[in-house]
Amino acid sequence: MKETLLYLDFAVDTRQQAKVRHLMKDIIAIVFFASLANANDWTEIFYFAEAHEKFLRKYLELPNGIPSHDTIQRVMSIVSPEYLAYFRTKWLEAMSNNEGEKIKKIFSLDGKTQCGNGTAGQKANHIVSAVDNNGFCINEVLVDDKSNEITAIPKLLDLLNIKGHIITTDAMGTQKEIAAIIRKKRADYVLALKKNQETLYNDVALYFSDPKLLSHCAHTTIVEKARSGIEQREYWQTDNISWLHQKKDWSGLKSIAMTKNTIIKNGKTITEVRYFISSLSLNIDEMARAIRSHWMVESYHWHLDVTFREDSNHTLDKASAFNLNIIRKMAINTLKLFDIGFNKTISLKGKRFILNTAFERYCDALMKL
Repeated sequence: MKETLLYLDFAVDTRQQAKVRHLMKDIIAIVFFASLANANDWTEIFYFAEAHEKFLRKYLELPNGIPSHDTIQRVMSIVSPEYLAYFRTKWLEAMSNNEGEKIKKIFSLDGKTQCGNGTAGQKANHIVSAVDNNGFCINEVLVDDKSNEITAIPKLLDLLNIKGHIITTDAMGTQKEIAAIIRKKRADYVLALKKNQETLYNDVALYFSDPKLLSHCAHTTIVEKARSGIEQREYWQTDNISWLHQKKDWSGLKSIAMTKNTIIKNGKTITEVRYFISSLSLNIDEMARAIRSHWMVESYHWHLDVTFREDSNHTLDKASAFNLNIIRKMAINTLKLFDIGFNKTISLKGKRFILNTAFERYCDALMKL
């Protein structure tokens, strides 16, 4: 990571240089370090930096000491989100160990609203992110205030190298145009079906409701402990879709799938059934892996809300809020890799707490990632 910090030198600073007292690269690094160490808002970031100023000088210049929290937020509002995404890409490349090249990668796309960014007169930021099957966020786009995820997903796909891999989305992304873009980029898709595609949804649901047809589908079952209970996940897939009259409307459509999740907890049984369309050929294990991997992006959003308390942060400046979202995701990526040493099962929240209380002890280990 230490070498990767050198990429901060290439941040474009649009401020009048004669008036600059605090380097942009120092401020970005401060926000990143503080986000690792349990700081969730601009004031907490400032407190963190002040408490560790002497140690931070080991890695940062800080020519005029620690900037105020107002300065930190103001500077973060002018940092290019594209630059931060580039910085994260370089960091991920440095961390890459070629794992997964032998199998298709899965990129799960989903949106999340920064609730604290909204007011009665301002629509809150809505961000569509791409998370890979290793649990790393690799890019995101900010949805235009006058638009929605349907128009943002193609923009995000343009930023990703998806050739030969699999894209998953929730029902919002299940659009003919999006499927066509994915196939044009020579990737596969697994798209969730809900009532926004009512006719297609009903036809697929009707097919899987027939026990005779279901018995001829490829099938697999996974049982594991989850959420203090027992979860059984069943998957069915078929490429018998010649009867599906909408098939011609969906580029590369080759199969349909159904999942049935059954959770037994405290004597109660909860069952959820979901349906999917896909460009994948018949391969139930690959289908199950793709569907299950979409949980990664949902888990990512959970961490932003619970571990980083993003929705409690009332940063109203849209650019600052968006850039802070990117930094938080970089922190999540880092925390996933960081080994505290004495506890292999510690949560990301626990890692942040430990880094908050013993940052200087663990910083050198972080820099070796």
